[in-house]
Amino acid sequence: MVAIISIIFMGCKKENRGSVSGEGMIIDHTYKKLDVIPAEWITAAKENLRIAYGHTSHGSQITDGMSGLTSFKGSDYTWNKGGAGGALDLHDYAMEGDLGNPDRTTWAARTRAYLKANPGVNVIMWAWCGQVSSATRADIDTYLNLMENLENDYPGVRFVYMTGHLDGTGLTGNLHQRNEQIRNFCISNNKVLYDFADIETYNPDGVYFGNKKPNDACDYDTNGDGILDGNWAVEWQNSHTLGVDWYYCNSAHSKPLNANQKAYAAWNLWARLAGWDGN
Repeated sequence: MVAIISIIFMGCKKENRGSVSGEGMIIDHTYKKLDVIPAEWITAAKENLRIAYGHTSHGSQITDGMSGLTSFKGSDYTWNKGGAGGALDLHDYAMEGDLGNPDRTTWAARTRAYLKANPGVNVIMWAWCGQVSSATRADIDTYLNLMENLENDYPGVRFVYMTGHLDGTGLTGNLHQRNEQIRNFCISNNKVLYDFADIETYNPDGVYFGNKKPNDACDYDTNGDGILDGNWAVEWQNSHTLGVDWYYCNSAHSKPLNANQKAYAAWNLWARLAGWDGN
């Protein structure tokens, strides 16, 4: 499944931007390992990326997870607006709203205004809140078209697409269908996708819960009776050691482990955008 985050690399003078990768990629649950990223690509991400991120509550799982990761793993994973002290340059809440708030199009205009005012930025990331659940096929087409328009107008900028968070409606629900629409578009057109929903469909051991109607809180139906009576994140946390296997952090609407995994995937994304081939 795909959790959607929109990342944009802005078109600006080359001397004002770091180097960013131009290849397509899908960042999903297979990118939830932190120790596989070579240190040189963590460094390259901090040296070359200039990120601006617009989101509301669900999108904060990524940056809250990244903040907790700094305490858990150390200064290699620090981030702040401006990149002071050798940190990753990430402007959190850079643009007001999210991909569906206050409506389904304002985010694109805000992106243009931000890029005009901040010509050194080379990554813009937007997250959905719950609007993919109620989206029509036409709504998602609007999102995809606006993203492509931005890509065309800012050829030096990369846009990273995102899927919407899980909502408990399962594989036959509208959310899954709309997320598949986004995924298929990204695969067919060589886009960059942060698959937000897919990341929260698997626990750290790779156990799949997508066929058990999981929601954004990591609740799932254990026996097919229609009741969400289990929680894969709590179960995994309880069977593993805090501070060793996982770390505490804020995680809006969810559990710390979910934000842990979102942060690991985000650092895989930053490294890939900086040029790491994923191997």
